[in-house]
Amino acid sequence: MSITKKSFGFKDGKEVFLYTLKNELGTTLDITTYGGALVRIITKDKDENFRDVILGYDSLEGYINGTSHQGALVGRFANRISGGRFTLDGVEYTLDKNDHGVNCLHGGNTGYNTRVWDVLYTADGKEPSLSLIYVDPDGTENFPGTVKVNVIYTLTTDNSVKIEYYAETDKPTVINLTNHTYFNLNGYDSGDILSHEVQIFADYFTPANKDLVPTGEIRAVKDTPLDFTSPKPISKDLYSDYEQLKIGSGYDHNFITGDAGIMKHIAVVTAESGIVMNVYSDKPAVQLYIGNFLNGETGKNSSKLNKRCGLCLETQYYPDSPNHPEFPSCVLRPGEPYHFSTVYNFSHK
Repeated sequence: MSITKKSFGFKDGKEVFLYTLKNELGTTLDITTYGGALVRIITKDKDENFRDVILGYDSLEGYINGTSHQGALVGRFANRISGGRFTLDGVEYTLDKNDHGVNCLHGGNTGYNTRVWDVLYTADGKEPSLSLIYVDPDGTENFPGTVKVNVIYTLTTDNSVKIEYYAETDKPTVINLTNHTYFNLNGYDSGDILSHEVQIFADYFTPANKDLVPTGEIRAVKDTPLDFTSPKPISKDLYSDYEQLKIGSGYDHNFITGDAGIMKHIAVVTAESGIVMNVYSDKPAVQLYIGNFLNGETGKNSSKLNKRCGLCLETQYYPDSPNHPEFPSCVLRPGEPYHFSTVYNFSHK
């Protein structure tokens, strides 16, 4: 069997499961139906030893009580919506201001990371997959429309974790789905990721204001510390005297990767372990976040989730898109398809 499941506990009386997907290369992917969170990605390093390369928790309670969206599916709208409000078709919607009382972050206090997802199907074989579904009722967190979401995880024969996002709505709404896994390619318990070498294939980014939402400007990365067009260690320019790094307390920025709907090679991450992660997506942007606000809570095997011990590459629409008509539109209307894919491919050298 290339896919197995076991009980992971209960949330509000509903049983939560942990699914394990395994391919012929020995790579293992663990997913919980609570928040659709990735719990483990165990893959080989340069010495052919297996390492778990994502942060997380040993138990369901960790995911329920955690404050950093470890591994989770994020929605209805990933990232920030300024002031916790937006206007759609002339109607203003007021949302949770769960981000320091200022913005709506990752869908509010009861975002998709807090929901127990149902399993639509599992598929065994050389490329095992798990299909999760959730029906988000009209008015939840004051977002309009009942949205049916389907997310499919597949572990491929070429050692990729493929995440496919599907959604449909019965009313016009805004939607931005992503995954919030923190990667440490040296292993979840190996310390900070400042030596990880990162390349992002993006010539532009969206500068943020003091509340970490885009100003509306599109700025070239050239001649700034946000230039990752050539590989460089996270630490290289991190401590530069640059206003955007001060605002984000480090890298926490949206990079523009190209047109929506076109699959692109968007990033490469390499670590001392020899593990290389190539990222592909057909979304128009990606958020590089280096765990600036991790607070030392206890993670797997009593490890500490300390500041900058993991990095995220969250594929997305631009943050605060509902309030910026000049940005790619995140509006979904009845009858329209929402389908995006992100692929994290693992190899070693």
